[in-house]
Amino acid sequence: MSSLKELRSRKKSVQSTKKITAAMKMIAAAKLRYAQIQAQTSRPYADGMNNIFENLLSRAQNMDSLPPLLVGTGKDLCHLVVVLTSDRGLCGGFNNTVVRAATSFIEEQQKAGREIKIFCIGRKGYEQMRRKYGNLIIEKANAFAKPLFRDSVKITKKIVDEFSKDAFDHCTIIYNKFISALSQKVTRDQIIPFKKAHSEDRKLEMSSNALYEFEPKEDKLLQQLLPKNLSIQIFRALSESAASEHGARMTAMDSATRNAEDMIKDLELTYNRTRQAYITKELIEIISGAEAL
Repeated sequence: MSSLKELRSRKKSVQSTKKITAAMKMIAAAKLRYAQIQAQTSRPYADGMNNIFENLLSRAQNMDSLPPLLVGTGKDLCHLVVVLTSDRGLCGGFNNTVVRAATSFIEEQQKAGREIKIFCIGRKGYEQMRRKYGNLIIEKANAFAKPLFRDSVKITKKIVDEFSKDAFDHCTIIYNKFISALSQKVTRDQIIPFKKAHSEDRKLEMSSNALYEFEPKEDKLLQQLLPKNLSIQIFRALSESAASEHGARMTAMDSATRNAEDMIKDLELTYNRTRQAYITKELIEIISGAEAL
């Protein structure tokens, strides 16, 4: 049986932990509000850019004349996998789910005989990925708690520079998409080459709605728009991941605070029972001593 002093010490320790987790929950909730707005407002713009490129592809007569960033290199030998996690922990399974999805995708590509290269964004993901794939990591960067568009431009430049050197043929980014504060969905987006419409209905829809007139000509426009679209899609992923991280941390800290409250109640109950047992024992000893006299 624990002593009363030990129980008081444990209770005090749990109360201190509860204060920390409650404060972290409030901070995460405040950050989530901004991050959620940023993630939700980035979606229509990113989707609109995708629609433009789908229209361009639907009306293209000669695919060979289109830039490799749009249609690919014609090869499928090497994949660059961008793994997007966080720099900090205490956010439940936020990072682990992304790493598991990335590991599964990498193993799938390796079984198909493709070479893999990895770009880690976020310290937590890098620490896990380097244990198994340290020799495959070609680039790493810190995560962005409050992503700015210029951050995605820097990442895009690194990716496009590697692509222009024929370092890889396909690029896929894996991240957590924000659904709600309680829910995040691991998402895998192919960003190089541009992913074409999946269904015939979608292709037909894009073809029938292709009423755009481009000035300057499409080839010149594509040279300017393709890197920008890549930056937009990466910015969207950064925004989704940041919102997901804050939501996951808020949920995790809320759960930790509730658990701390339950532990405090259990410790108080144990403390009272132990104290009562000590008092009862002392009374029995006093009564026994009095009877002996």
